[in-house]
Amino acid sequence: MTISTVDESQRTAAKVAGFSCLFSMAIVVFANYALYNPLIVPGDAAETARNIVAHETQLRITATCFLTYSASVVVLLTALYVILKPVNRGLALVGALLRLVFALLWLLTTLNLLSALRLLGSASYLQVFEADRLQALARLHIAANFDAYYVGLPFFGLAATVCSYLWLKSNYIPKGLAVFGVISSAWCVICAFVFLIFPQFNKIVNDYWFDSPMALFEMALSFWLLFKGLRPSEIAEPVLEAI
Repeated sequence: MTISTVDESQRTAAKVAGFSCLFSMAIVVFANYALYNPLIVPGDAAETARNIVAHETQLRITATCFLTYSASVVVLLTALYVILKPVNRGLALVGALLRLVFALLWLLTTLNLLSALRLLGSASYLQVFEADRLQALARLHIAANFDAYYVGLPFFGLAATVCSYLWLKSNYIPKGLAVFGVISSAWCVICAFVFLIFPQFNKIVNDYWFDSPMALFEMALSFWLLFKGLRPSEIAEPVLEAI
């Protein structure tokens, strides 16, 4: 028998998931492209260090944005778990835990930014190092953010793949959208692992194409959850026949 299994907590969680996903996307894009990237000068640690020292508040706002992004991802994974656990509790938990690992790596990114600021500070214990060495060390911490993201990306992609499968199975959203989610998320996972093994892979496939299709899916899903909500499920549940 096919029945609707959508309850009020799931409908509320759908709104929370839609908003938190769009909010997290907006804040991380703003932090990276409006605040963070303008301070980084490729191939020039000294100039990058001067930019950081001259715009310390800007970098601290970036760190705060990254913390907010991490918190938003935790809210998102909680909402997704509430929505998808009636479909398959085990897989919903796996998806939540995988996304949690990704969120935690953004805390590492925040620590890297603060470490770079500390190295370029005026503390007395730093005076035993030459300025150019401190600049190089600060740039090393900044560069580590790239690695942190691409270590976290397979977890993000796997979480999205699991959730997309559950969306497809549940019929809560249009099947075409769910199929696109499965394909785009699996593509992201494959690209992320290949890139970690073969770092020149981004010269064949631009690294923006690793996760952009998945990001488009999550954006479309968020708008659907916010404005359309969850459709009645097609999960079959056994019922007792009247004697």
